[in-house]
Amino acid sequence: MANSIRVAAAQMTSVNDLATNFATCSRLAKEAASAGAKLLCFPENFSYVGSLQGDSIKIAERLDGPIINKYCSLARESNIWLSLGGFQEKGSDEAHLRNTHVLIDDSGNIKTTYSKMHLFDVDVPGGAVYKESSFTEAGNDIVAVDSPFGRLGLTVCYDLRFPEVYQQLRFHQNAQVLLVPAAFTTVTGQAHWEILLRARAIETQCYVIAAAQAGKHNDKRESYGDTLIIDPWGTIVGRLPDRLSTGIAVADIDFSLIDSVRAKMPISMHRKPIEFWKSV
Repeated sequence: MANSIRVAAAQMTSVNDLATNFATCSRLAKEAASAGAKLLCFPENFSYVGSLQGDSIKIAERLDGPIINKYCSLARESNIWLSLGGFQEKGSDEAHLRNTHVLIDDSGNIKTTYSKMHLFDVDVPGGAVYKESSFTEAGNDIVAVDSPFGRLGLTVCYDLRFPEVYQQLRFHQNAQVLLVPAAFTTVTGQAHWEILLRARAIETQCYVIAAAQAGKHNDKRESYGDTLIIDPWGTIVGRLPDRLSTGIAVADIDFSLIDSVRAKMPISMHRKPIEFWKSV
């Protein structure tokens, strides 16, 4: 493995048109490849954001369907790995889908998938009411995989609020880079997005790549944006000039920095099992 390797994270405003979103993703893939990136991470709902409740169910497909096949071809033609941050995969019945993070290599092969574990059932203060579980099946498995970019830990959006997932990825799955594709609301994004991402990087001593949806998708839905790449010391090393434009953030994964941070502050050696005692 090289001492460092370039990665990119996309920021975009997906709409309710598969072809339009694919055209945006294709342009960003070419831009990332031209910048020397070997991995491009797209945000949650990269391929589609519906205007009406139930729209996502209607377009949901299997992983061997035409939507993912197009993105596999895009990865192969662009000679770049793609992290597809949250795809509407068909669920076990007609009323549900799975919010699935799909990782595709530069030959166009699916390397692994992860289904979002934590579903966004929230009444956002000052915002809308969301109930993702009404149409989405939760995943059960934590997923990490080896790659040219180190060992990648896959998550999706609302998982970010559950640090135990990232602790598992780092200390049990040996992750070096954590992928956090998202479509954060404007209210929660402004309050917590950067803080949570930097905390996950610091407490796991991993790089964090957070590709974000940005801006108004339709009259009812808006995302916060602010795509970030953060190093294991919690320093932001990649960011777009503003949090709403479509584009890519680029940074280098420096494996020697991961090793240095972990050697100088060896929290993996200092961690102790915590037992929770029930009061009698």
